Amino acid sequence: MSELPASPSNQLSSTTDIFRVSPLIRITLLLLYVALTAPLPFLSSFTHSAIPASWLSISLAIGFIFLYGALSDRVILDSEGIQLVYPQWFPRFFRKGWALSWQDIQALKPRITGQGGIIYYFVSKDSDRAYLLPMRVVGFARLVKLVEERTGINTQDVRPLSQPWMYLILLVFTLLLLLMDSWTIYTALTLTH
Repeated sequence: MSELPASPSNQLSSTTDIFRVSPLIRITLLLLYVALTAPLPFLSSFTHSAIPASWLSISLAIGFIFLYGALSDRVILDSEGIQLVYPQWFPRFFRKGWALSWQDIQALKPRITGQGGIIYYFVSKDSDRAYLLPMRVVGFARLVKLVEERTGINTQDVRPLSQPWMYLILLVFTLLLLLMDSWTIYTALTLTH
C-alpha cells in the first residue's frame, strides 16, 4: 500500500518563508529622500549658510543609510512562529524587531490610522503588547494566508494598507521632483562659479 502524499499544511510547517519589503516601496521612498535632500548642500553653499555644505552632505548620507536599513526589514515565518528582523548592522535603538510563536498569538486586531486606513496588530496571549502586521512586503496575500493556516485566525478581511498604484503615482512625482532638483543643482553650481 503506497503512502498518501503529505498534506499542504504539513509541508508548510517545515519550511521557512521570508518576506521582504516591496522593491517598489523601497525604491520610491529612497528616491523621495534623495529628491527632498539632494539640493540642500548645493543651496547651502550658494546661500553661504552657517552650516557647511560638507557637514550637510555627510549628515544626509548618514540619513540615507538609516532609511535604507529601516526599509531592509524581513518577515520570517517558520514552524515556530513569525518574526520581524532588521539587518545586523542596523542599530537596535532605532528599530527593534520582534518574534511571536504561533501559540502566543491570540488575535489579529484592526486599528484605524489617522488617514482613515486600517492596520492590523497581533495581540499576544501573554502580554498586553501588540505587534504590527507588516504590510509593505512582497507576497502580502500569501503571508496573510500562512498566518491564517498556522493560527486559525480568520484573515478574510485583511487587506494591505496601500496599493501598488499609490506608490507608482508617488514614484512618478518623485522622478519629476528629481528633474527639478537637477535644474536647481545646475543653477546653483553655475551661479557660484
